[in-house]
Amino acid sequence: MTKTLFALALSLMVTVAGAQTYSPSPENLKAREEFSGDKLGIFLHWGIYSTFAQGEWYLQNSVPDRHEYAKAADAFYPHRFDAHEWVRAIKDAGARYICFTSRHHDGFSMWDTKQSDYNIVKATPFKRDVVKELAEACHAEGIRLHLYYSHIDWMRDDYPMGRTGRHCGKDTASVGDWPGYYRFMNNQLTELLTNYGKIGAIWFDGWWDHDSDKRPFDWQLEEQYALIHRLQPQCLIGNNHHMKPHDGEDIQIFERDLPGENTAGFVDHAAQVSQLPLETSQTMNGMWGYKVTDQNYKTTAEIIRLLIRTAGKGANLLLNIGPQPNGQLPATALDRLRELGKWTGTYGPTLYNTTAGPVRPCDWGATTQKGKTIYVHVTKSDTRSITIPLTRKPKSVTEYIGGRNLHSTFDRKNGLTIILPNKLDTPDHVIVIDRQ
Repeated sequence: MTKTLFALALSLMVTVAGAQTYSPSPENLKAREEFSGDKLGIFLHWGIYSTFAQGEWYLQNSVPDRHEYAKAADAFYPHRFDAHEWVRAIKDAGARYICFTSRHHDGFSMWDTKQSDYNIVKATPFKRDVVKELAEACHAEGIRLHLYYSHIDWMRDDYPMGRTGRHCGKDTASVGDWPGYYRFMNNQLTELLTNYGKIGAIWFDGWWDHDSDKRPFDWQLEEQYALIHRLQPQCLIGNNHHMKPHDGEDIQIFERDLPGENTAGFVDHAAQVSQLPLETSQTMNGMWGYKVTDQNYKTTAEIIRLLIRTAGKGANLLLNIGPQPNGQLPATALDRLRELGKWTGTYGPTLYNTTAGPVRPCDWGATTQKGKTIYVHVTKSDTRSITIPLTRKPKSVTEYIGGRNLHSTFDRKNGLTIILPNKLDTPDHVIVIDRQ
């Protein structure tokens, strides 16, 4: 028996036994490594819900008739949309990838899908394929494109009713047509992974819509995941289900939370951190989709500290922006991107391609590590000394900016104690520990 046949036979036996069967390809493992080193991505929640300027859940929260909501497509004309401007602004901020909402829970597709006329090309006067333009801009700029895809659809009759979408005018007693809806989704995913070049990841959302069913709902994820990996072996799969990863997933997602902290109120499984690459998604202001009254933007210093804490957990930060209905990124968001770019232009090497350091996020800051070099990020300005648990005295302890040697003491019992300058760089004073 050839090695290939033997591997196939073994895989089939494991499948029958009911154990985990997914074995990532070499391309996928390489993509995981690259993803882990990216550290910063930008999330873009954009669809016809931006027209109402009330956030991405407007249909669920405020509209009793889904067909009235759908009429917004006929007025959706984002004439100021320029994919290259978006991508350049995001790249200049130091982000390595973009995750774009190809289809949110309202069911509206932001590409020229052949599976439904309810899409940006056929249902709007704009008639441009946004996913195509973004993909071309990302490929040109060397930015990876990830695609968010909702498992939920509040608009379609064939989607089996879950715990959301019950106020949109659908028959709440309807059981839908799962086989038909499942084919619809997989046909759409095939389009996205066939017609738009290399896709970095598929970011699923909505599993939780059926987490209260009396009878456990079978999303048939294994077959869907296999389809994605068959179409693009390197494409990573993540699912925002707030549970420990399922077989076939390549990254673990934490929504509005750092890995292991479980402060966002989700199920206990959210605290279980796997060995997969990790990602924390968080909003730049309060909402995911554009809301005109939501001007509660995080300051640049707050974003930088969030990025440091996330990297200190060994995870990526996926920072969200909700584009405006005219196709522009909000001015405040662009300001934050520009300011963040100034910081990453200097301090990026202390984050990119690093792992979590010996001190996880704490009161004074966090640490990252690259090989034998430890980067100490001090974010609390009144910190006067810190201790790093090392078993051997390092070669040097210096400031990242300027390279000045810092006074430190070492003993095997207590580790390395560093005496900090009276005046610290804000919002992040970086110290380099060289253990070569």
